[in-house]
Amino acid sequence: MSEEREKVELEEDELLSAISHHKLDEFRNIFLEQHPYDQAKFFIKLDQEERLILYQFLSPEEMAAVFENIEDEDDQYETYLSEMDPTFAAQMLAQMYADDAVDVLNELDKDQVASYLTIMDDEAAEEIRELLHYEEYTAGSIMTTEYIAIHANQTLNSAMQILKNEAPNAETIYYVFVIDEDKKLVGVISLRDLIINEPDAMVSDIMNERVYSVSVGEDQEEVARKMKDYNFLALPVIDFRGHLLGIITVDDIVDVIDEEASDDYSKLAAVSDVDSQDRGPLSAAKKRLPWLIILLFLGMFTASLIGRFEDTLNQVAILAVFIPLIAGMAGNTGTQALAVAVRRISVGDHEEQSLSKMLLREAGTGLITGTICGIVVTLVVFVWKGDIFLGMLVGISILATLTVATIAGAFIPLIMHRLKVDPAVASGPFITTINDIISILIYFGMATLFMQYLL
Repeated sequence: MSEEREKVELEEDELLSAISHHKLDEFRNIFLEQHPYDQAKFFIKLDQEERLILYQFLSPEEMAAVFENIEDEDDQYETYLSEMDPTFAAQMLAQMYADDAVDVLNELDKDQVASYLTIMDDEAAEEIRELLHYEEYTAGSIMTTEYIAIHANQTLNSAMQILKNEAPNAETIYYVFVIDEDKKLVGVISLRDLIINEPDAMVSDIMNERVYSVSVGEDQEEVARKMKDYNFLALPVIDFRGHLLGIITVDDIVDVIDEEASDDYSKLAAVSDVDSQDRGPLSAAKKRLPWLIILLFLGMFTASLIGRFEDTLNQVAILAVFIPLIAGMAGNTGTQALAVAVRRISVGDHEEQSLSKMLLREAGTGLITGTICGIVVTLVVFVWKGDIFLGMLVGISILATLTVATIAGAFIPLIMHRLKVDPAVASGPFITTINDIISILIYFGMATLFMQYLL
């Protein structure tokens, strides 16, 4: 065990001891020295009785720092807030950055939200209300209104005074955005430019007028892509008239990227609870059953297809041995092509020519891999069973199946994307089952066609 890990565990033991013995000063001395992320990790390990004591030991502002670092997947916000005194909870929410407070309130029902907004001070409540009405998963829903804006017709000296006054409450100060008299975004100045230029220089002469911004209704995934491409630390959010509404900081985008990646992974795995912290198996089963029922019926359809080739199997029973091999290879290569296609679409590569090249490349890949695998399996079956015709049948089936399965794995996500459906829902299990059907049709179709050479 590392020295750092031992230190963390020792501090946790000391904190638990301080809570159990109600030692306020000892607890605060240790707890407030920790990083807020470590404070949050400690907090979620506590039971209800221990948390009730902790609420007495911390101020609303100190508790706000803890809440801002609780992982979104925890889904326990409602439980934590219900344990607190309503006034304490409202004051804590008011002390949080507005966008983080909105993330918490979005987990509650409307009556609870209204209650907390009524209790907290008017300024904080109004700021949170402005963000709550934006549609979820858009730029407006993840932006913060705690930013610094200056006017173009003022000096850098006066701008620095504004920066000093507002910096304690701003989420970031590395970018200072410039607005005109109508509050329209007209430029941006970096903290470096404010420091190195003469104090009496005008903001309008120093600012960069080429400002990259995002619309308040833009999808959060598109915002994340733009910040990644340009390596921004913050992006301004504007309305359709160009008014500055807020900013999106890089820490919010990290959360978005993690959320989108988890969402895509869940869909590719045909589950919706990959990040769920639910303790009950019944809840998890409810989330997974819909896909499993669909796949069950598709599997029954595959079984019925095999039943239609019962005569072929009765005449050449050895064919049944290779069904798992061909179906498994089809599912594997289809899933590989699916992952490539979904990745290409998810990174924003939507150009017709680029996607067509990707489809042609996957078709070529399927043809090459199918040919090589087909030759190998032909030789293996011939050596194993001593039947060159059986080996050729299995080999040619592998060649055709892998080629078609690869094309299907790449093509289906593209069709879904065209239909405005998330391509990630073309999940691995779904593609696998579809390719099972394709492989069975190819394999038994060819076996029936060339039956005379097998008997």
